[in-house]
Amino acid sequence: MNLTQESPRSPREKIADLVHLPRMIDKARAAQQNTLGEYIYPCPMDKILLEFLGVDSDTFQKKACNDTEVAVISWITSQCENRSLGDKDAVNNKILKSRPDSPEKWESFRDILKSVDPSRTDIATWVDLIDLEEGRL
Repeated sequence: MNLTQESPRSPREKIADLVHLPRMIDKARAAQQNTLGEYIYPCPMDKILLEFLGVDSDTFQKKACNDTEVAVISWITSQCENRSLGDKDAVNNKILKSRPDSPEKWESFRDILKSVDPSRTDIATWVDLIDLEEGRL
């Protein structure tokens, strides 16, 4: 995947009941191919998911790059076999509701929002901003 020419999947998309996972796969593959562009792997939302899965970013990247998506899903499912649907819902909510956590990050958030669509006063989470910036909202 070349993220200098296209966007990764939405952080709202799910695989194995986990949001952001398809996007993280896209970014890990792009990082391996040096086509990450302005995207970050691992970003703070990636780190939330990696911690939940109990793997580091290098291990995840190797798996994402060396296996098919079906094999990655199977591996993720095995990583989560001791996790309940409630556990998955909790990590999903943590990612979906993630907001800037400092004045500096809020300033950056507002600057990005202003450059994309200053009329959108309803955008308050990173996921909303990402989807707006990438043309999905």
